[in-house]
Amino acid sequence: MNQAVVAEVVILVAVFHALLLSAAAMVWVERKVAAWLQQRHGPTLVGYAGLLQPFADIIKLIFKEELRPAAADKWLFYLAPAISAACSFAAFAVVPFGAETTFFGLLDEPVKLQVADVNVAVLVIFAIGSMSVYGIVLAGWASNSKYSLLGALRSSAQMISYELSYGMALASVLVMANSMSLTEIVNAQDGAWFGFIPRWFIFVNPIGALIFMTAGVAETNRAPFDFPEAEQELVAGYHTEYSSMSFALFFQAEYVNMVTVSAVTTDLFLGGWHGPLIPESFGWIWFLVKTGFLLFFYVWMRWTLPRYRYDQLMAFGWKVLLPLSVVNLLLTSAWVIYFGF
Repeated sequence: MNQAVVAEVVILVAVFHALLLSAAAMVWVERKVAAWLQQRHGPTLVGYAGLLQPFADIIKLIFKEELRPAAADKWLFYLAPAISAACSFAAFAVVPFGAETTFFGLLDEPVKLQVADVNVAVLVIFAIGSMSVYGIVLAGWASNSKYSLLGALRSSAQMISYELSYGMALASVLVMANSMSLTEIVNAQDGAWFGFIPRWFIFVNPIGALIFMTAGVAETNRAPFDFPEAEQELVAGYHTEYSSMSFALFFQAEYVNMVTVSAVTTDLFLGGWHGPLIPESFGWIWFLVKTGFLLFFYVWMRWTLPRYRYDQLMAFGWKVLLPLSVVNLLLTSAWVIYFGF
């Protein structure tokens, strides 16, 4: 029992710090990928290849003055970024990122590479993801700024529009795996068809994977769906009036949400930690590779696709993505009923 408790604490601390560092890493990756796509160099001066640039940015933000509009609601103004950051970290708690392990024989009983093993993990992620929009809405309202309020209203409308498609795509996976546990969903994708095609759900439900990832990009307010910020129209949207570490918390939440969506997509559609060549005890390497690929896709989209008009965003969500997700769920259910999986 003592060993299990210590192991769980170690996993908790490791995951928390990994998420903290992932935000810094994604800042560097985003700048480097943007520079590569635009034939520039990106950060080069602070540390080797600019690797320490995100830490220089954090130090700069720490020493910046914390400003707040005189007419802003003080308590809600500072509560909003805390809610966004807390929800982003909490959502990852139920995401498994590797097979059970004894840490090379250090433990008598294997433990799961997961902060919390919940048999309804997908519902927990869905619920916490829906809660994160409250931080953005509170930030827009409490700032007492027209630009911030418009960004917050856009975020709430966007969340409602794409949450339905997000849930439908998720339901198609639940039908195939017959479970709400992420661990069981990953294990359902173990093995291969014909000896060489992985049993990943993306191969039998590619439309669901595309819908889920598209809705995930919209849920995290990333380009080309970054209307809550929309620098060309709203200055910086819901965080226009924020500075110093409150501003940093919003960006921390955004990047951690990107990591969470990519990790959940990996578990739902890309087989999680299952993959060839590497023993299952080192499956977390496959998990990191797949998640990293999806994060690169996030950044690539931002610097490749133009932002839609707001009416196009809403029309795409309600008239294209939602009907497509409903049809995909019906077809997936019919396939499972008549042919099994």
